[in-house]
Amino acid sequence: MRRERKAVLLRLDPAVHEALAHWAADDLRSLNGHVEWILRRALADAGRAPRGAGRGRTDAIRPPTDSDRPSRDPDGRTDP
Repeated sequence: MRRERKAVLLRLDPAVHEALAHWAADDLRSLNGHVEWILRRALADAGRAPRGAGRGRTDAIRPPTDSDRPSRDPDGRTDP
């Protein structure tokens, strides 16, 4: 049985939003999926992960390693 997803309005500082968006893109996730992934990890780390919450799509994607990410030069440009 699939549970209905809940929508949440979240107001963020523009700099935090931009940083999250870049992180999500680096990890090949949507911003929404990345925020849920971060929240699930924080809940697990705090010992507060809900029982029976199921594994969301975001849990199925492993966090990328440094070797998965494109290398960047000191100016922030990505190598081809």
